[in-house]
Amino acid sequence: MAGKFELFEDAAGKIRWRLKAGNGAIIAQSQAYESKESAKKGISSVQTNAPGATLVDLITATK
Repeated sequence: MAGKFELFEDAAGKIRWRLKAGNGAIIAQSQAYESKESAKKGISSVQTNAPGATLVDLITATK
């Protein structure tokens, strides 16, 4: 099963999206948006920009 984006309303009445893996696990969640249209634009941005995203490791090894 493919992953999916879900739009939902949070406890404060704001619109958010979450990305779920095929097994139903939440793998990403958005900031709060004022409107459904803004949340959809956020999803589009992730879909456009993430395929070529690089990993930047900001964790300094301490062990």
